[in-house]
Formats: sequence, structure tokens, C-alpha cells
Amino acid sequence: QVQLVESGGGLVQPGGSLRLSCVVSGSIFSIDAMSWYRQAPGKERELVATITSGGSTNYADSVKGRFTISRANAKNMGYLQMNSLKPEDTAVYYCNAYLQGYGKDYWGKGTLVTVSS
Repeated sequence: QVQLVESGGGLVQPGGSLRLSCVVSGSIFSIDAMSWYRQAPGKERELVATITSGGSTNYADSVKGRFTISRANAKNMGYLQMNSLKPEDTAVYYCNAYLQGYGKDYWGKGTLVTVSS
């Protein structure tokens, strides 16, 4: 069984920073792409950033230049460094991993990020 667990969310003031972490555990052969999604109240879940197994990255326009996605393959971990946070970044952030051995996506339960003064 594969599990993804996010951590690092919390309350931060506008302009502040947070670093989210995601650990993938279980029977893992290899992790292909890892992504972060977010869902704000009353809105649909949206893709924030993706990183491939080779390290290529892609970002939503709304977070480019402020967020950085990274991963530590040896630890089966992914990260999202969020800087210059804005109130509109408030959302539940979800980690997603595509596992080649199973041919499917797996999701964490999410971590809440609240940006407010």
C-alpha cells in the first residue's frame, strides 16, 4: 500500500514563506512525476507545480517566481518552497505522485495553508 503524507502547512502573514513536504511510503518501485495541487474554498482543485523524475519543472502562472518545487529521490520526498505568499494562496495543498510500477496517481490528504494578517 502506498501512502503520501504532507506537512508544513500553517498560518503565515502576507509576504511570508512556508515549506511544504511530502513523503511517499509503501511498496514503491519508482516515482515518476511529483506534483502539488491546491484547492481554495469554493474553487476547483488546480495544479500548482510539477517536477519529473529527471528534475524538469513546470509551474502555474500564478506562482511562477514565488514557488519552487523540488524532490529528494533517495528519500522519496517532495517539497514546495513558497515565498512572497499572498492571501489568494490560501488553500489546502495536496501532494500527488505518479508511480510507474502501478501505472496510477496517488494523493495525500492535504495540508492547509492560510495566508492572513
